[in-house]
Amino acid sequence: MKNLKPDAVFDRITSIKNEFFDEHQIKGVLLDIDNTLIDMSKLLSDDIIEWVKDVKNHGIKVLILSNTNKKDKLDPISKKLEIDYVSFAKKPAKSGYIRASKLLDLPCENIAMIGDQVLTDALGANRVGMFSIYVKPINKKEYWYTAWKRPIESLILKHFGY
Repeated sequence: MKNLKPDAVFDRITSIKNEFFDEHQIKGVLLDIDNTLIDMSKLLSDDIIEWVKDVKNHGIKVLILSNTNKKDKLDPISKKLEIDYVSFAKKPAKSGYIRASKLLDLPCENIAMIGDQVLTDALGANRVGMFSIYVKPINKKEYWYTAWKRPIESLILKHFGY
């Protein structure tokens, strides 16, 4: 059960400050895409674009880690944010996280995974020793394959006092 506990919880990705990363020796950040960076209409807000730019300017390496293999979804976001991505990560399997760690050229303990799902993002990060950060979904509307997990994740978060 401890692998399901996020190391930190925030309302939005933009609430996470660079000082928080410094405090936890985070040198690299992996970002989930759906409902963390974009909503179902694929809208990437200006405040998230600015947040990523600020994090990069602070010297933190940033990479998208996504289960999707749809380049038509990933490429525009990757270009707008000027960061690379690992697609078809198979989260919570360890392989995608390890590939991302190698791409960032950082050990797992210096990387944070930020995402809106406990059962994929947090679980996978915890399994490889990364710092896991759960952020609340951008929008309540979501894909069916995520929606069914929300009541379970809600119980898990409540169990850990979040």
